[in-house]
Amino acid sequence: MGPRQDKQDLLDLREFDEEALKRESEELLEMRFLTKDNARFARTEGGFLSLQYGGKEYSRVGVYLTFPLTEPDEFLSIREADEKAKEIGLIEKLSDLDKDQQEMIREQVRLRYFMPIITKVIDVKDEYGHAYWNVATNFGACRFTTRMSGDAVVTLGDSRLLITDIDGNRYEIPDFYQLSVMERKKLDLFI
Repeated sequence: MGPRQDKQDLLDLREFDEEALKRESEELLEMRFLTKDNARFARTEGGFLSLQYGGKEYSRVGVYLTFPLTEPDEFLSIREADEKAKEIGLIEKLSDLDKDQQEMIREQVRLRYFMPIITKVIDVKDEYGHAYWNVATNFGACRFTTRMSGDAVVTLGDSRLLITDIDGNRYEIPDFYQLSVMERKKLDLFI
């Protein structure tokens, strides 16, 4: 083999890669909707979710909400459960699926998007650029830390707050005005 053949081999390899990339790009851009007629979800022995769709069986899939805070029952993205999380398809409306299928998917959503509701703000202390929270939630007492940056507490609408701690855990205050005056005063740093 001479230099000419090596060059031709490289060109052939690059063309092959370009074709594979083109096919993969087309696949990614294709929107596939999962319905009760073309998709079937099942619970695995380990408590995960599997899917049969398009003649293929996915032993484990992940459920992601496209609009988690505003439309949690619409446009749910079903993805492969590996590190790439390649989308398999979308569920346009969860209510269009059978009840047992809906419940399995909702269970996975609750696990992925676990977000305790803060029912009482006991204390918030600001020290060295961090806020140390002591709160009561619908799951019990909780202590967590946030950064004092502007993105730790986000206002969603007129009185709804979303709080993200330094580990990425989310907490919700559904209605800021339902808290007592003293509790609201403790949150003055953030509002």
